[in-house]
Amino acid sequence: MEPLFLGLRHVALNVRDVRKSVEFYSKVLGMQLEWMPDEDNAYLTFAGQDNLALHKSASSEDSGGASAGPVQILHHIGFVVRLPEEVDEWAERMKQQGVAIAQPPRTHRDGARSFYFHDPDGVLIQLLYHPPISNHA
Repeated sequence: MEPLFLGLRHVALNVRDVRKSVEFYSKVLGMQLEWMPDEDNAYLTFAGQDNLALHKSASSEDSGGASAGPVQILHHIGFVVRLPEEVDEWAERMKQQGVAIAQPPRTHRDGARSFYFHDPDGVLIQLLYHPPISNHA
């Protein structure tokens, strides 16, 4: 059966400060700003292979007290690397940039290797070597 889609290539996050988040994802993870149509929205990419949308979060105060709907819960997002040793290199790079490590690098039962850290809005990010994806990149 032919795949119905190319995989997870787009994630959209609500953030408190779009510029601060653009700086974080650009400086810390090396993503490039693809398009920023206004101060409340930005779109980043890594080598044109994916798309991370950052949208200014609207609080209940901003909407005059009206509810903006249910809160969406996100556990984490992941960025895949090609080799397991790159996980450790990235963890060291994060420390050098002053980014706190939420969970240190470790190898999982399935042969994957990863560590976790947070972005400025507290989104948990996993940097991951995952053999089924990494070995085919």
